[in-house]
Amino acid sequence: MKLSSFVHLAGFGVKTILFRRKDPILGTIILTDKCNLHCKHCSVNNITAVIYPYGQIREEMVRLYGMGVRILFFCGGETFLWRDGERGLRELVIEARALGFLIVNVVTNGTYPLDLPQADLILLSLDGDRERHNAIRGDTYDLILENIRNASSDNICLYMAINQINKGAIRHVCRMAKEEPNVRAVSFNFHTPYPDTEELALSREEKAWCCADIIQMMEEGAPVFNLKSAFPYLIDNRFPTPCHQCVVMEDGQLSTCGRCIHVPGLCQRCGYFFVAEYTLLFRGNIKVIWEMLRTYLHYI
Repeated sequence: MKLSSFVHLAGFGVKTILFRRKDPILGTIILTDKCNLHCKHCSVNNITAVIYPYGQIREEMVRLYGMGVRILFFCGGETFLWRDGERGLRELVIEARALGFLIVNVVTNGTYPLDLPQADLILLSLDGDRERHNAIRGDTYDLILENIRNASSDNICLYMAINQINKGAIRHVCRMAKEEPNVRAVSFNFHTPYPDTEELALSREEKAWCCADIIQMMEEGAPVFNLKSAFPYLIDNRFPTPCHQCVVMEDGQLSTCGRCIHVPGLCQRCGYFFVAEYTLLFRGNIKVIWEMLRTYLHYI
């Protein structure tokens, strides 16, 4: 991370903590809900299958930047399906940088070639070993592994949503993050029980076992892009929600924290690690602040 970016983000954090501000710093733009997969834990794919045009996406970038957002995620559906004429995902990342965003990340299912060195991180969904990943996402594990190994840059961060199917595969994904040269880190979430996916959610005891596995792998040198100081809050779902410092833009509509925030009771069962980390950070939790400083400077 550039020193200027660090100074800006640190200043934002200090002002937010001291003055209890609710201004956003992290924004996600949904490029499309069109996806080539139909994963068991996902309830937001192919609802419209619309690919939003470049002009609209750029307007949304400008709007988020004007709100103070400096960390930008492009998300789907599947982001690598996005095209508008000659423009593809690479052009959007370049445009975001030109507008002034300090960190630009992309989320993908990894089934398309990974040639995007302009992004700070490519968050790639890998949900376990071959058997368990394929049980969730279809027969894609080998293709994803091939794309990881053929990637043009080492900016990949594996992204695993832990659920009832893959809860025993945490160590496998951690080892892959440690051993694959193009993978920089791994980031975890617990399954958030969106409508029609409640059966995949973990109990408190299962969350505790999973966190113990992650901590063990961290101690063995796995590059985990999560903050273990936030784990007790995640296990008990006792972190404040929603996260006002995070916003999502989809088809011109702005939502605080997440695109399903209006689903009754969902916030109280949130499994997103970053939501716990950011809300605790901006409440002034010293352990989280210190650990986030070390983690972000190391992996971004």
